[in-house]
Amino acid sequence: MSAKIRLGIDLGGTKTEAVILDSNGHIQWRERRPTPAQSYQAILQLIRELSRAAEQQAGERLAVGIGTPGAISPRSGLLRNSNTLCMNGQPLQQDLEQILQRPLRIANDANCFALSEAVDGAASGHDMVFGVIIGTGTGAGLVYRQQIIGGPHAIAGEWGHNFLPWPQDFDVTRDCYCGKQGCIETFLSGPGLAANAQVLTGKTLDSRQIVERAGQGDAQCLQQLDHYYDQMARALAHVINIIDPDAIVLGGGMSNIAGIYHEVPNRLGQYVFSDYVATKIVAPKFGDSSGVRGAAWLW
Repeated sequence: MSAKIRLGIDLGGTKTEAVILDSNGHIQWRERRPTPAQSYQAILQLIRELSRAAEQQAGERLAVGIGTPGAISPRSGLLRNSNTLCMNGQPLQQDLEQILQRPLRIANDANCFALSEAVDGAASGHDMVFGVIIGTGTGAGLVYRQQIIGGPHAIAGEWGHNFLPWPQDFDVTRDCYCGKQGCIETFLSGPGLAANAQVLTGKTLDSRQIVERAGQGDAQCLQQLDHYYDQMARALAHVINIIDPDAIVLGGGMSNIAGIYHEVPNRLGQYVFSDYVATKIVAPKFGDSSGVRGAAWLW
């Protein structure tokens, strides 16, 4: 298999993307297709088709890395915690290695995002990188010296399912899909911001509308964003206090809120156990292509 180019596949809930990445980080080929999210067998077939198309383009056999929602349990070897529900409980790696007739490297999509941004993205040159995806859910990955830190349970970086620290009066505690209450995801995800705003203001607005109305000067929406910045600062300060990363890269739809990159760093000092905060909070260099690039960088 080629060491100069490698195939990365990002298996998303709505789309699956494949790229051929060369050793300099340049994309040589790209294809995107809808994810058949209701059928595990159809997903396997899609990955087979993308691999064949890539190798036909490259003219050689490729090393394959795959980013997927959820993670493979080190104990059972089965996929778990995927929001593409048909994949949960399935031996994804074994099935794909049999279909593609080669060893694969598979990692959680947030880990792939963090790896991409640590290798040649917004956090390039930093040793300890925490990569966060905040969209319809909240996940994260941890990379040290361009190597994913997985841990014995393969859950390193599962930041979204910890309790939001230092509670404030404006925090609206809700049930999380994981079965617990008050998880960071229920505050910082897009649906979380919308649900909190509805309780506090009585307005039914999605996160995009809240940001748009705040930009137009709506006082209630401005206040909700102010709460959001403080909640994110507390959640990230907790991470800084534990692992002290050099950089935190934010991805996902919520990372497009421009105010985050000014407001959150200015609030970290209230919560970080230090006399100063040097950790950088940055936007991703490669946007929604970071996941597929990180999958290729698994090799």
